[in-house]
Amino acid sequence: MAARADLGYQPRMNALSSQEAAAIGTIDQSAMLTQVERWAAINSGTRNLDGVARMADELADAFATLPGKIAMVDADPVESVGSDGGVSVLMHGRHLHLTVRPDAPVQMLLTGHMDTVYPVDHAFQTLTHRDDGTINGPGTADMKGGLATMLAALRAVETTPLAARLGYEVVINSDEETGSFSSAGLLARAARGKVAALTYEPALADGTLAGARGGTGNFSIVVRGRSAHAGRNPDDGRNAILAAADIALRLAEARGPRLSVNPARIEGGGPNNVVPDLAILRVNFRPATLDEIERAKAHIDAAVAMVAAKHDVAVEVHGGFNRPPKPIDAGAAALFAAVKKAGGDLGVDIAWRDTGGVCDGNNIAAAGVPVVDTMGVRGGAIHSPDEFMIVDSLAERAALSTLTIMRIVQGGLA
Repeated sequence: MAARADLGYQPRMNALSSQEAAAIGTIDQSAMLTQVERWAAINSGTRNLDGVARMADELADAFATLPGKIAMVDADPVESVGSDGGVSVLMHGRHLHLTVRPDAPVQMLLTGHMDTVYPVDHAFQTLTHRDDGTINGPGTADMKGGLATMLAALRAVETTPLAARLGYEVVINSDEETGSFSSAGLLARAARGKVAALTYEPALADGTLAGARGGTGNFSIVVRGRSAHAGRNPDDGRNAILAAADIALRLAEARGPRLSVNPARIEGGGPNNVVPDLAILRVNFRPATLDEIERAKAHIDAAVAMVAAKHDVAVEVHGGFNRPPKPIDAGAAALFAAVKKAGGDLGVDIAWRDTGGVCDGNNIAAAGVPVVDTMGVRGGAIHSPDEFMIVDSLAERAALSTLTIMRIVQGGLA
């Protein structure tokens, strides 16, 4: 265990059992780094289905070293509204689902995602090792480093007698970066009956975890009017752009301290001398509570009805609230306390703060399962070409997960 001081953390040996120390001692940061480098070299942008499939194969091989059954689950159908107002099915890659000891007395869920935000033609495709102990590369922090952390922790736990009492499911989806629409059902099923869940989004560079999260909802509102000559007979037309703008303004009136509304784009229109007969309004909502979701839904319904009548247009609403808010309830607070205690015994200070971002932790919390969703590596500048992972956090965060899981198996979250 002395080597741990060289990796950025120093366990308090008198706070660890011999079994815990032995498990943590199996974590190999060098092997983890090699894994991250290999995975980050694969472009797995959500829409790059070939790259996502390659990444899925790599993960299936890696996670096959754990006991249990691996399945590659087909993505659920997801509708997409095009700029022509048409609705089509959007294809996604398959999701990895591992089930281990489903009859064990303690059941947990661990989740991550294999996709990144960088498409196959994005300029950011290479890895750079920096002198400050970080590695800059696509997905290194978000979240291929997190996937290596999850796997190393599970392997460490499997070396202990406690493993016989632990059952778990692992879900690694292919569409988290675009909302987990095709994997939401799988996540909900996997969450059933679990005492706790860990998700491997990156922590901040200083190790801070995400606490409570708001929710999110995305909508495409299709407005169909009637075209006419803008000079000769404009009153015979029904201006879809004008109606969509009216909806956007009415929706913006719902904004408040606990609900943000962002009309992001209106598509449609054509030549200046033609009354536009089609417009698509794209809008995002960020509710802080479930009550705000209900208020937003009512506001959408009212705005659409009023505008349809006022402008004599047809309106179709597509989309929904795909990630409910994630509060820190009693169960979540107990899990955070367990992670903090484990961190303290490893010589790592654990803090958390609320965030406006969303992830699969929102979905898991909505299923009634306590979740800490930033158990991955420390890093930063995610979703940009400056994305980086702190290399020494690989072993540190794997040890944190190992100790947290082992203690949940031994004593739960009481």
